[in-house]
Amino acid sequence: MSKKPIIGITGSVLVDEGGMFPGYERAYVNDDYVQAVVKAGAIPVVIPMVYDEKVIRKQLESVDALIMSGGHDVNPLLYGEEPSQKLGSILPKRDDFDLCVIKIAMEMKIPMLGICRGHQMINVANGGTLYQDLSLIEGCYVKHNQGFLSNVPTRSVDIKENTKLYEIFGKQVTTNSFHHLAVKDVAPGFKKAAVAKDGVVEAIEKEGDYFVLGIQWHPEMMAKNNEKMLNIFKMLVKEALK
Repeated sequence: MSKKPIIGITGSVLVDEGGMFPGYERAYVNDDYVQAVVKAGAIPVVIPMVYDEKVIRKQLESVDALIMSGGHDVNPLLYGEEPSQKLGSILPKRDDFDLCVIKIAMEMKIPMLGICRGHQMINVANGGTLYQDLSLIEGCYVKHNQGFLSNVPTRSVDIKENTKLYEIFGKQVTTNSFHHLAVKDVAPGFKKAAVAKDGVVEAIEKEGDYFVLGIQWHPEMMAKNNEKMLNIFKMLVKEALK
C-alpha cells in the first residue's frame, strides 16, 4: 500500500448564538474540505487556531501539505488600508494565526492551497493587497456571490497559460462563487493564474518550483461530483508526495 500524505486544513472558530452556552467558541472547519481531501487520496487533519508560534510550528511539522480554508474578511490594516464601509466581519486573531501559519509553511516549503479567504491571506502575507468589496473595482459586473447552491457552477473563469491550473482545466472553467473581497495588487513573487470575465483575479500562483496556489472560488464544495475540481486536491496530494 502506497503512503497517503497528511493534509492539514486550517480551522476557525464558530461562536454559538444560542442554546446553553451563547458566545461559546467551537473549533471547526467545513466538512467539504475534509471529504475532498479523503476523496483525493490523502489523510485530512484539522489544524485548530492557536496563538503560540512554537505550537504552530509543531502542527506544521506533522503535515505534508496545507489547505488555508475560507472564512471571515481579512483585516485591511494588514495591507495598509483603513476599513471601508463595505467591509464585512473580521476576526483579527484568525488573521494572526493564518499569517503565522503561512510564514512558517513557506519557510518550510510545505505545498499550500489557499481557498477564498485562504487565497486572499496568502496574497496579503506575501505583500499583496485586496479590494475590500467588489463595488470598489472599476468594471466589475459579474455576480461573484451566487448566494445559494454551493456545488453548482454559475460563471466562467479564464485560466492563464503556463500555470498549474492550466494543466488541470485548460483555457477556461466554470466555477461556483461566494466572495465580495478580491485580490488587488498581486504579491511579489506571485502571478495571476486565472481571471473572471470582468478581470477580477480568481487565482494566484507562486512563481518557481515551490507549490503555492490561491483560488478565489470553492472547489471543495464541488469536488464530490466534479472530477476537474477534485483534480485541484489531487494535484496538492501529488505535491505532498514529492
